Amino acid sequence: MRKFLTFLAALLFASPAFALTDAEALAKAEQYLNGISTLQARFTQVNPDGSSNEGDLYISRPGKMRLVYDPPTPMLMVADGVFLIYVDTQMKDVSHIDLNDTPAGLLLKKDLTFKDPDIKLGGVKAATGTVEIAASLAKDPTAGKLTLVFTEAPFELKQWRVLDAQRKEVVVTLDNIRLGGKMDPALFKYEARKRGQDRGDKN
Repeated sequence: MRKFLTFLAALLFASPAFALTDAEALAKAEQYLNGISTLQARFTQVNPDGSSNEGDLYISRPGKMRLVYDPPTPMLMVADGVFLIYVDTQMKDVSHIDLNDTPAGLLLKKDLTFKDPDIKLGGVKAATGTVEIAASLAKDPTAGKLTLVFTEAPFELKQWRVLDAQRKEVVVTLDNIRLGGKMDPALFKYEARKRGQDRGDKN
């Protein structure tokens, strides 16, 4: 009998894993993202072929982001507010893409709202302790889909997934997230740097 009463109490008083409606989840995600001035984290990226890379992430909203990959991965990505810049640091090859034409543009958008006509909402999915929000560019939904994954307690961005036009998915998971604090504006500008300075060193 005691076990039954304990089980009943757990059912009555335990909070649901994620008792948010879609509208509430979207509102919390908007509030969280718009509340970010700066964010720094370690990241692990899992590629479509199953390989993985790690590195450091820097975000300064709106519009700016830097992903620095650990050696030996010869790659750097910088969003400078206008372009998303892909750099092959080994081949010295640089590509510029309009930031607003990429999934990163959604994440870094000023005053983000999922009601924005430029954003096509793909859906909200609740799971145990997490909520996922899928979105794409309204002008070209086939160009790629961004799925943002938030934890419940605390409510924060833990992961994003990018599904490209070829149905290949890249998964980026964040750890050791730090919010706020000053960042060197030079982090979000790309210029040829001396070897060893791509991690944001100020020396």
